Amino acid sequence: MFLRLGTTAFGGPAAHIAMMEDEVVRRRGWLTRQEFLDYLGATNLIPGPNSTELAIHIGLARAGWPGLIVAGASFILPAAFVVTAIAWVYVTYGSLPAVAGVLGGVKPVVIAVVAQALLYLTHSAVKSKWLASIAVLAIAATAAGVHELLVLLAAGVVCAFPAALRGTGSATGAILLTLGATTQAWAAVGRAVVPFSLPALFLVFAKIGSVLFGSGYVLLAFLRADFVERLGWLTESQLLDAVAVGQVTPGPVFTTATFVGYLLGGVAGAVVATIGIFLPAFVFVALSGPLVPRLRRSKMAGAVLDGVNVASLALMAVVTWQLAAATLVRPLPIIVCAASFVALVRGTVNATWLIVAAAAIGWLLA
Repeated sequence: MFLRLGTTAFGGPAAHIAMMEDEVVRRRGWLTRQEFLDYLGATNLIPGPNSTELAIHIGLARAGWPGLIVAGASFILPAAFVVTAIAWVYVTYGSLPAVAGVLGGVKPVVIAVVAQALLYLTHSAVKSKWLASIAVLAIAATAAGVHELLVLLAAGVVCAFPAALRGTGSATGAILLTLGATTQAWAAVGRAVVPFSLPALFLVFAKIGSVLFGSGYVLLAFLRADFVERLGWLTESQLLDAVAVGQVTPGPVFTTATFVGYLLGGVAGAVVATIGIFLPAFVFVALSGPLVPRLRRSKMAGAVLDGVNVASLALMAVVTWQLAAATLVRPLPIIVCAASFVALVRGTVNATWLIVAAAAIGWLLA
């Protein structure tokens, strides 16, 4: 299942999460909707690529340690292979393959996929008027430009406040302190300017994977600071091309690292960069995964998860609105989006095949 999602999941983390919810909650029943929301909330509290970490969480919950490895690797590897192939074309011919047609065809379907997931997940996440008000405030704060992590933390703290007044405790503070210490330690890695080498490449990407919260645009800021400004290993143009490839290929956006690694060190560089940026996600999920069910049993930690869950959906809602405002400006995309949404709500077609068909049509029309 994750191999197929990793091959066809266009549209970024929000779309990936929506497709996973469709597969593992509604179609297969591997997780309840509340369990899925709890794992989604947990991924937003740790650094790294959210959709990849959610895949790893699902694998761990479904089949233990083998599931953790299989789910994560299956979701990452298809995108890594595709990005490596594009990087080879880029290095060989000096330009990127045409991807605008594929992206243009896929976007209306992606909007429908995410909207459908929001519709279903909201019923489980918004369990009270209090949580509904938190969701509205989170949407307003995100739309106003407040950083995603601040929105998530504020929602968790506000929801935990009533539980704290009742005197219930949890290990949440210790977990956050440990995470903060780890972040500070990794932030010190690779501050000195060093010549290019594969070990140095691995350390830089491992640092980024360990401390980065947020979207692919946050990844752009980290890559620019390290690879363009501090190390001078990439030009601005190369960096923007790398980020573009990560955005328009299926699977995790963090495979931008694969492209950068290939530019700097060929196939070996691509492998080292990919392992470096994704390895922390496996470690964080392995450490936090067993805690998620126990956190739900704690009243305070459960309240924090409820707050983070509704804030996570608020972030998805804002991203979906922004994408819709930029995409649904002509009759054809609007019709495609509406028809896809109706088909998904009725359950007549799998989201994967809608996206594949839309990508093929977009490429042919282009």
